[in-house]
Amino acid sequence: MRKTVAIIQARVGSTRLPGKVLKEICGKPMLWYVIERVKRARLINEIVVATTTNAEDDEIVKIAEQCRVKTFRGSEDDVLDRYYRAAKEFKADVVVRITADCPLIDPEIVDKTVEFFLKGDFDYVSNTVRPTFPDGLDVEVFSFDALKKAWENATKLSEREHVTPYIRKHPEKFKIGSFEAEHDLSHLRWTVDREEDLRFVREVYERIGKEIFHMQDVLELLREHPELAEINRGIKRNEGYEKSLREDREIVKK
Repeated sequence: MRKTVAIIQARVGSTRLPGKVLKEICGKPMLWYVIERVKRARLINEIVVATTTNAEDDEIVKIAEQCRVKTFRGSEDDVLDRYYRAAKEFKADVVVRITADCPLIDPEIVDKTVEFFLKGDFDYVSNTVRPTFPDGLDVEVFSFDALKKAWENATKLSEREHVTPYIRKHPEKFKIGSFEAEHDLSHLRWTVDREEDLRFVREVYERIGKEIFHMQDVLELLREHPELAEINRGIKRNEGYEKSLREDREIVKK
């Protein structure tokens, strides 16, 4: 049986919202919610929080230890290297990539994405290949072999920082699957990258009134209170990746 390891990448440094993973939501740090939600996924064998060797990220390790999950410390900028070394250390056959800025991550969607990956014998599956889920419910699942090939071959800064672009850009080398929602909900923004996003997520948690709930609960809340979706509407998806691509182009010019 293959070992499935969820690796949650987290660091305190953030250009758009510094310290966002430590920001409190109803009295607990955002990272706590991400970990506790992923712990509810049935198909995950182990959870690892992968952070950097920077002293400022000691707080990340403390939160992970409080949640009783493992930690790994590696490169700040070469996140692909951090993932590869973490996956290798914890003997992962299948890696589930989660980012710590997704405090509404849904364990049911995590399980369904993993199940889709396993049944289809894919190298890589994500619910963002063709985005149909709300931004912030992002799940990527890939084999250790695919991760290793990316680690060995990826050369661009964007490919090293964002872990999986090399895989996604080479469908001739990897069997890639797209896990999609029944209806296109990609216009909804549930990730946390700016102050408005944090306000939105805090409103969701305060109004629903519990720590673990699912996508449908948030959709129901938004049906009852559509004004909540206006809090962070208009922020562009994947700003961080777009910034990395611009940096790639600047390097080429030089």
